Amino acid sequence: MSYTEKSIDEIRASLDKGEVTSEELFEEAREKALKYQSDYNAFVTILDKKEEEKNKKTILSGIPYALKDNISTKGILTTASSNILKDYVPVYDATVYRKLKEAGAVLVGKNVLDELAMGGIGTTGHTGVVRNPWDKNRLIGGSSAGSAAAVALGIVPFAIGSDTGDSVRKPASFGGIVGFKPTYGRISRYGLFAFASSLDHIAILTRNVKDAAYVTNIVKGQDEYDMTSLPDDGKEYAKVLDNSVKGKKLFYIKEVCNLENYKNNNDLELIETLQKFHQTLDKVRELGIEVDEVSIDRKLLSALYPAYMTISCAEATSNNANLIGIHFGLRGEGKTVDEMMFDARTKGFSELIKRRFVLGSFILQKENQERLFLNAGRIRRMIVDKINELFKTYDGFIMPTSGGIAPKFDEEIDRLSERYLILEYHLVIGNFGGFPSITIPNGFVNEMPIGINITGRVMEDDIVLSIAHQIESKLGFKNQIAKGAK
Repeated sequence: MSYTEKSIDEIRASLDKGEVTSEELFEEAREKALKYQSDYNAFVTILDKKEEEKNKKTILSGIPYALKDNISTKGILTTASSNILKDYVPVYDATVYRKLKEAGAVLVGKNVLDELAMGGIGTTGHTGVVRNPWDKNRLIGGSSAGSAAAVALGIVPFAIGSDTGDSVRKPASFGGIVGFKPTYGRISRYGLFAFASSLDHIAILTRNVKDAAYVTNIVKGQDEYDMTSLPDDGKEYAKVLDNSVKGKKLFYIKEVCNLENYKNNNDLELIETLQKFHQTLDKVRELGIEVDEVSIDRKLLSALYPAYMTISCAEATSNNANLIGIHFGLRGEGKTVDEMMFDARTKGFSELIKRRFVLGSFILQKENQERLFLNAGRIRRMIVDKINELFKTYDGFIMPTSGGIAPKFDEEIDRLSERYLILEYHLVIGNFGGFPSITIPNGFVNEMPIGINITGRVMEDDIVLSIAHQIESKLGFKNQIAKGAK
């Protein structure tokens, strides 16, 4: 096993014993990034030179990591995987990047994402598709596609991504790794290219829960540049992981997880995924955690996806109105400013992004706001209110992260099916309410990884992490390296 395939604790011990140097770790990670790039396309930029370590006394000092390419890095190309920003080099650092530098963590490169973080398949980045390290014929999910692939391949022990609907937690499931989205505002978003500001979270990809706790400890806290950021709660997450979870109470949603709902379904991967989920619930109960089935109105659950698309497209259209090819980015051609902007945005965005911007503009038109945008907000509030009501009784909810394994690139998907309307989009509840939410591996179906997700009350990141850590220990699927890593 190479050093970068180990856990943060193991790498830290090797560094402290002098068995390896930070320079050697950087070179190992860099060489692996280059080695796997042609097969998996995880990186937009791979750095040639190791950054100077500013602090050699933290758990992350000298340890390599990767950063999603929609997070600002001064002097380093930051494209958001979009042609309109393909040559953009920021003049300032995102807070999360600055904190990692100050902790002595070493950046290896910037990861490919779905263009402007809009998408969940990892195929719309301007440098090409990101492939799943467990099977190159399958997608890894998105939008934090390259970040998930880099961790799953063992290039780096952790990567920083962003999660607006499921953009870290779903790729984590498809990649057999851990994806943690803390409470909204727990990590500053200053320097994150905004997609949908009321939903966006900085999030973390690792190969075990403890590593996610370590990284969160370093990057959390209030930031004067982000008015939505929260004061540091003062908790050392990695030190509370073994706190007793006996007596904790979780629920799962009957309408999503009950096998009876799919008795006429011929999707064998879906059935096996749900069967494994219920087998896992038995193991969770062995930890002394109570798990109950609860019912939520199916009409409300079916509204999750359309409400998310309405809100996110509207906010994305507003947030990206500055990408006009004048101040920065791709410069369009034309005799007037309007012609130049039209040309830049036509050439600079993929068809998917243009469709979302058109949809967002339509939603935000004065005559449509009440019927579309405001109604979507009401649905969001109804869902969050329902979950908060349940949280008066329960400490969180546990669900299958996805309805199956990562799809093949050429696989036809019925997005109006029960699976895709509800089961594939329930993770957005965590973004609607700003709840801390984590995906951990839950074994395999057809030799491909699947995951489970635990979501808890706002501000109770420590409890979510401790429950996930102890379930992870019970299941035994931590520290996985994808079979594509050779």
